[in-house]
Amino acid sequence: MADSAFFCVLSHEGVLAVRGSDAGKFLQGQLTCNINYLNEHYASLGARCTQKGRMQSSFRIVLQGDGVLLAMARELVEPQLADLKKYAVFSKSKLTDESDAWVRFGLVNGQAALTALGLELGQDSNVAARHEALVAVRVSPERAELWVPAEQAEAVQQQLQQHLAAQDLNAWLLGQVRAGIAQVMPETRESFIPQMLNLQAVGGVSFKKGCYTGQEIVARMQYLGKLKRRLYRLSLAGEQLPAPGTALFAPTHASAIGEVALAARAEQGIELLAVLQADAVEDGNLHLDSLEGPRLSLLDLPYELDRDREIQR
Repeated sequence: MADSAFFCVLSHEGVLAVRGSDAGKFLQGQLTCNINYLNEHYASLGARCTQKGRMQSSFRIVLQGDGVLLAMARELVEPQLADLKKYAVFSKSKLTDESDAWVRFGLVNGQAALTALGLELGQDSNVAARHEALVAVRVSPERAELWVPAEQAEAVQQQLQQHLAAQDLNAWLLGQVRAGIAQVMPETRESFIPQMLNLQAVGGVSFKKGCYTGQEIVARMQYLGKLKRRLYRLSLAGEQLPAPGTALFAPTHASAIGEVALAARAEQGIELLAVLQADAVEDGNLHLDSLEGPRLSLLDLPYELDRDREIQR
């Protein structure tokens, strides 16, 4: 399902725009990623945290025109917009919701379709390609996002249909689960610090950029702390998709040992990403929603955590 060639509309996410001469400077003090690393050929994952290092949102960020665009869970755009505006009062930045101005497509094995649109996209994660108003971003091997101005979306979709089958959003999310890239949803807002979602392992946290909101907590965890909870990939029998925030349990613990971050239906059963206590995972007896709930099985992630490599970003 997730490995076949297809495209879908990424309808679950909206777009927050920050534009103006101070956009980069303003966001550099707000986000976990390094704005100075962004350019025409490179995008990034990132997050915005509270002072206590808890993620209010996670996103993919790209340069566009006189500013940047952040794609995040659609329900988080307005609250993030309202909160960021409080801090942008003295900045030459304009913050708006541009969700209706863009249509974003997810492409799997869609290189031929991108080439037909004039986009030659490399294979490294987070590289970007541009042609006229179109932007493509490699998000993981064989998977890419295509950002299209709304007025061109119908024509572009017709071109995509000449190369790729249309699929539903679940197929895209399954690929995201298998890539080990979780994201903050409305149900999990302020539940995780970035390292709990392995965000530092997929390029979403810079430890060289200096201060930003929540930076002290995030940096202390990386350099001095021992992370007790982190992201794991698991499988589950059945068809009932667990919502983000659904608790997980283990008989060795008296209370919940984690929660679901992202889930999707697979060819057989369900695959999901969840933040779990490491000591509970060692026991291997994990259950969804209650101690009597369905049992989960651990699956591999496509990357390894490497603190020394992560702090070089």
